[in-house]
Amino acid sequence: MNNTITVSELYDLKETIAAQLLEGVTYPWEALPMIHDFIIRLGEGLPKDIYEERGEHIWVAKSAKVAPTACLNGPLIIDEDAEVRHCAFVRGNAIVGKGAVVGNSTELKNVILFNKVQVPHYNYVGDSILGFKSHMGAGSITSNVKSDKTLVAVKGQGVEIKTGLKKMGAMLGDNVEVGCNSVLNPGTVVGRNTNIYPGSMVRGVIPGGSIYKKATEIAEKRQECPDA
Repeated sequence: MNNTITVSELYDLKETIAAQLLEGVTYPWEALPMIHDFIIRLGEGLPKDIYEERGEHIWVAKSAKVAPTACLNGPLIIDEDAEVRHCAFVRGNAIVGKGAVVGNSTELKNVILFNKVQVPHYNYVGDSILGFKSHMGAGSITSNVKSDKTLVAVKGQGVEIKTGLKKMGAMLGDNVEVGCNSVLNPGTVVGRNTNIYPGSMVRGVIPGGSIYKKATEIAEKRQECPDA
């Protein structure tokens, strides 16, 4: 087992309403086929003084802001103080965390967005899990199906794991920054506190605490010295 890409290494589970689901798996992509049923079970027990049901298996926190032009399909939970903006398209099987932002023309499908995730401008996020405070710049997307339609494997940094999934986008650890117009290819796993340069083509396992410029140029972040 490679500990650098496990749920416990990538995510602070205190920052998601989906903690119980993720606690039951080793690698985060193992949770993807279970998101649908988990949302329905969780949603049916949500407190009615905090959440309201806006359609079949669609639960929205009363403190969340949802634009009237947003398209919401269940199963779906939008948690407290989240914001879903103009013309966002949620296709279902989605959890939008507390204080998260789903922006203009952004599309979500079979995803978990931890608290305070931002996908604010023209993003596609499918079959993916985005950790606490991760951010995808304008136009950056997850590619969730290989062009040859074969099953996705997670490869890189000494790792090669067959997922058994035809559809898997990206697993972003907490505090990951993805630059504008980047493509995260199927099976991408990005460790915590990593920055992806704008316009990047990313695949495989990217170490935490690094700066990704291109596949042959991944630099470790410098530690800032405390003030003297």
